[in-house]
Amino acid sequence: MTELSPRTLADVVVEAAGDKKAEDILVLNVSELTTIADLFVICTGRGERQVQAIADAVREKATEAGRHPLGVEGYAGGRWVLIDLGDVVVHAFVPEERHLYRLERLWGDAPVVLRIA
Repeated sequence: MTELSPRTLADVVVEAAGDKKAEDILVLNVSELTTIADLFVICTGRGERQVQAIADAVREKATEAGRHPLGVEGYAGGRWVLIDLGDVVVHAFVPEERHLYRLERLWGDAPVVLRIA
């Protein structure tokens, strides 16, 4: 299997999150701002169970595409789940946590690659 580009992997993530009805999906290009990743995918679920379902779908679809998560944080609580896929990092939040952390503002200099309201 060929190695996925960061953008292709982000598209896999966006599709998986969308399949679980994630809201306000945003892909930011952080490659010029940090060495952590090339892209951040940020999305919102209406509650903890939906955030966990989004995380499950993202992990499943990424694995099917040949990219196994390097780490998953926050899954048990379900309020903010971070999935490290290497050059793509996924953040799935409940609305209150997304508002509290405001990653879009923190990474405000990052170009928007994709936004699905």
